[in-house]
Amino acid sequence: MQLVTLSLEQMLLVAAGLLLLGVLASKMSSKLGIPALVLFLGIGVAAGSEGVGGIPFEDYDTARIVGTIALAFILFAGGLETPWRRIRTVLWRGVSLATCGVIVTTVVFGLFVRWLLALSWVESMLLGAIVASTDAAAVFGVLRARRLRLRHDLTAALEFESGSNDPTAIFLTTMLTSVALTGSNSITTLDVIAFFVEMFLGGLIGLMLGYVWVRGINRARLEYDGLYPVLTIALVLLSFALSALVGGNGFLCVYVAGVTLGSHNFVHRLALIQFHDGLAWLMQITLFLVLGLLVFPSQLLPVAGIGLLLAVVLVIVARPVAVFSSLILASLTVREKLFISWVGLRGAVPIVLATIPISSGVPGSEVFFNVVFFVVVVSVILQGSFIPLVARLLRVGPGHTERKLGEVPVPQATIEVVVRPSSAAAGRQVVDLNLPPSALILLLHRGTETYLPRGSTVLAPGDRLTIATRKGDTEELKRLIEG
Repeated sequence: MQLVTLSLEQMLLVAAGLLLLGVLASKMSSKLGIPALVLFLGIGVAAGSEGVGGIPFEDYDTARIVGTIALAFILFAGGLETPWRRIRTVLWRGVSLATCGVIVTTVVFGLFVRWLLALSWVESMLLGAIVASTDAAAVFGVLRARRLRLRHDLTAALEFESGSNDPTAIFLTTMLTSVALTGSNSITTLDVIAFFVEMFLGGLIGLMLGYVWVRGINRARLEYDGLYPVLTIALVLLSFALSALVGGNGFLCVYVAGVTLGSHNFVHRLALIQFHDGLAWLMQITLFLVLGLLVFPSQLLPVAGIGLLLAVVLVIVARPVAVFSSLILASLTVREKLFISWVGLRGAVPIVLATIPISSGVPGSEVFFNVVFFVVVVSVILQGSFIPLVARLLRVGPGHTERKLGEVPVPQATIEVVVRPSSAAAGRQVVDLNLPPSALILLLHRGTETYLPRGSTVLAPGDRLTIATRKGDTEELKRLIEG
């Protein structure tokens, strides 16, 4: 990357301009009916060395590092907004799609690559592994941007799959890259064991750290509220690094940690979730811009035909076969399985994975990157643009609209409760009370003064709380606070 010819001010101007274009692209995507991720990639390509921007960039190692960091924050934000109560009913479906689904996609797609391109078995399966996982950034972005009225468990299954299937694809890509470099044509038992150990450690460490972070955030009592986002950023990086250092999968770790944290009450919950949602958008824009810079349009033309054909194979053949075989025992209708097949969006992950064989020195792997890029673009445009139409045609809506982030049931009653000296609530923070989701503390009366309490507010004996809630939750509130 040769940006040394630009001054610091010019570099900052270019960065600001690209980010502003990314924000505008997200605004335009809903009007054009095109997923914002495609526009982000397009801006990156246009800014590249063969575009109007003329920015020279061909550093695959840097792109892989940027991709790793960005995906960690995207997965954490996705997990934070997907609490355990949403995924526990679809857990085994998501796990099956994240493991068996990725493996089946790799094999089926690899067979077509072997037939169409006459590559070796290892190279064919390597290309299959690279495109096998659905992308969290694409799935989260499209589903939430379109605000589809889907059955609750369908949305949870799709988001859980996209957030947890990256480790399988990364492991297969890394392993097959090693096989391609060594000339071996077999996968050993140790490779399989290593995969399960990596997945188990990543999930376990993420679960443990999630519980630790809940208590840590609630006990921190930082002097400045602005430090809480800094704290959670450090926790994401720490979780990823700790898991990777002990042999676990960092991506699965941060996702599970996010789910665990999001399933509990913690100080500044809504503000922190909104912060990480914004940070995830920043990471998405940055990631797709960087990946777009790696693309040379002149190199895409020679692979356009085969790329389009492989994209159709992935969408029409490989993905449905993987879904139906992975969910063969699931109590889902054919229409629901078809919809899950259609929402198997590819995005940044396959493009990032395509940099692994290039960085490792696999001969001819530069062609993989261009093919994968073309497959991803076609997948996101073809599948992402028609998701609302497919949902209507397959009739997979629940008949109700899911609540937006931060919304609670409309309060039906207002009550006043007193913290008694014998109450368990005395001396505890508001966030530790485990109040019902419908409860909203309007005012705290302490002596002659009235406060608007926060999650970190510590209750004292004699405090009077004015709470808006549902009628059905009034008795539980009195029990929790009055004792």
